[in-house]
Amino acid sequence: MTAPAPPRRRRPHVPAGRAIHFRLTRRARHRHRRRGTLLALLAVMGPGLLAGLSDDDPAGITTYSVLGADYGYRLLWVLTLSTAALIVFHELAARTGVVTGKGLIALVRERYGPRATAVALGALVVANVGTLCAEFAGIAAGMELLTGAGRALTVPVFAFAISALVLRSSFHRVEHVLLALSAVFITYIFAGVLAHPDWGATARGLVVPGMPLTRKAVLEAVATVGTTLAPWGLAFMQSYAVDKRLTVADLKYERLDVAAGAVMTGVIGLFIVVACAATLHVHGVHVEEAGDAAQALGPLVGDFATTLFGLGIVGAAMLAAAIVPLSTAYSVAEGLQRPSGLDLSAREAPAFYTAYAAAMAVAAGLVLLPGIPLVPVLVLSQALNAVLLLLVLPFLRALAGDADVMGEHRLGRAGRAATGAVIVVVAVAVVMLGVLTVSG
Repeated sequence: MTAPAPPRRRRPHVPAGRAIHFRLTRRARHRHRRRGTLLALLAVMGPGLLAGLSDDDPAGITTYSVLGADYGYRLLWVLTLSTAALIVFHELAARTGVVTGKGLIALVRERYGPRATAVALGALVVANVGTLCAEFAGIAAGMELLTGAGRALTVPVFAFAISALVLRSSFHRVEHVLLALSAVFITYIFAGVLAHPDWGATARGLVVPGMPLTRKAVLEAVATVGTTLAPWGLAFMQSYAVDKRLTVADLKYERLDVAAGAVMTGVIGLFIVVACAATLHVHGVHVEEAGDAAQALGPLVGDFATTLFGLGIVGAAMLAAAIVPLSTAYSVAEGLQRPSGLDLSAREAPAFYTAYAAAMAVAAGLVLLPGIPLVPVLVLSQALNAVLLLLVLPFLRALAGDADVMGEHRLGRAGRAATGAVIVVVAVAVVMLGVLTVSG
């Protein structure tokens, strides 16, 4: 005996002569619903995009350029894994900030006490200052490439201008300016296309692991991890989500924001690597100075690519130089249990604003020291980031898995496995680098 057919869904009764009006009204309702979803997404977006795209800063651009120039397409799989890890941990940081309403350092202090806070905060401050030095090194290199101006002029001018923008504006104005500035990254996509890379080799490099077991190769792989999944980005993501006043209801949209920022980060990094793989690697050109990649592309691809690379370096440096000290300011204020936020005045949040200004001044001063080699500052700062990740990632993972902190939004079994695997991989890479350095 066959089962009775399910009842057919009755169509609503439409009065005679009203069919067209009914269809138009129904379409309008669907359009308003979609528009409401889009507006909600646009209102939430910001933390993921800014934290992700800021990873493609001058240190990242230089690291990716070195990777492509020295190893062609061979180490692209490291970028694939780093981008996946970025999605996992940035989502975790955003979720923790939204659910608890507190930044990473504030939660570490609350749950683990002042000693653990000192460890986590110390790691973040060191990583942030090192990365901020790399941003000013990138500004100096990019402006010298574009205009010929020396670092003694460009670094102080840009440090003052960026500080004035961030410290004298409201939260939303700063966010809108930074999001607009992030459009500069499209220059690297154009540069990559102009280089006419081998897309088959690109596809293989993205998914097929393989690398020479040398100190130089492992250093560049570790630096790629450190520049993509940077410690400052995790602290910034969590504190910025709190400052933006996102709620649990916003989480589904914030996950899209995080994924979009991480994927765009990986795509931009990909085009930088393939641009250098298709040109510099093929011709045996090595990147020795911060502007070498851009300058070398000129005779191989055209002067337009050189200009694009130079503009990209400066724009990326400005974006990251605004955001990295924000991460420092949030973390220091939280560690001292002081107010923080861009909507507060300097009188209301003195620790927050002092930490921002101090980070800018120290980093700019270090880059202005005569004889400082820019490429080692750019690449080694990112390798240091990977080492310091081992002091930051376990805290974030433990807090996100704590039911007392996160409630029903705590890290699940799959999330614990994924985050644990990332920490193990970073630890193995850092240990390999240490062993090869000592033995070499």
